[in-house]
Amino acid sequence: MPRKFIVGGNFKLNGSQSSLQTLVEGLNQGNLDSNVEIVVSPPFVYLDQVRKAVRKDVAVAGQNCYSKASGAYTGEVAAEMLKDIGIEWVILGHSERREIFKETDDEIGLKVAHALKAGLKVMACIGEKLEEREANKTTEVVVRQLAAIAKHVSDWTNVVIAYEPVWAIGTGKVATPDQAQEVHKDIRAWLKEKVSAEVAEATRIMYGGSVNGGNAATLAKEEDIDGFLVGGASLKPEFVTICNAKARM
Repeated sequence: MPRKFIVGGNFKLNGSQSSLQTLVEGLNQGNLDSNVEIVVSPPFVYLDQVRKAVRKDVAVAGQNCYSKASGAYTGEVAAEMLKDIGIEWVILGHSERREIFKETDDEIGLKVAHALKAGLKVMACIGEKLEEREANKTTEVVVRQLAAIAKHVSDWTNVVIAYEPVWAIGTGKVATPDQAQEVHKDIRAWLKEKVSAEVAEATRIMYGGSVNGGNAATLAKEEDIDGFLVGGASLKPEFVTICNAKARM
């Protein structure tokens, strides 16, 4: 079975009721490729607004969730709460969570396990920093991060891996298609060796890092790039162009 292309829009800490209404209207009116799975991820306080307003063939994701269902965890949001308001997906392990909020590999693994148990689909993020790439440690880093997630996953059906080189996120720098494909190929090879050939073949691996309307179609041509996790460009009309990148090949 061919892997269905997937595009996620991570709005990060951006948006208002008004601006997100405009963005959703653009998606609703857009001519989106029906062969692509599309997921958008607004800030928590706008999840319900976006879910109710966006077209039914576009899913909605939380940008994070905690590893517990309830309790004295001020400021946290549970996977069960996301499910309760009709959210299908969650992004976990994003580099900004790792870097700014000091989330560890093990914490992210536990979050992934809990989110899956709660019935959410997970975009699990991994990726290296610039100094790690320059030290030729890219594979070492992404494999370490992936292993911490994999040990908590018994069924990969609802997991998508998002490879996001940290040095390319929001910087305008983009991994070349060859660079991105090389890492995606290594991730798939690790899955084949450590999990199973079936999981390696079926699991989708997204690329994230300054994807835009100009470079998406070129990146989409690579064999092991199964989609994009888009940051800043997901807040712009060009997000529709990115969603249709596979159709423009």
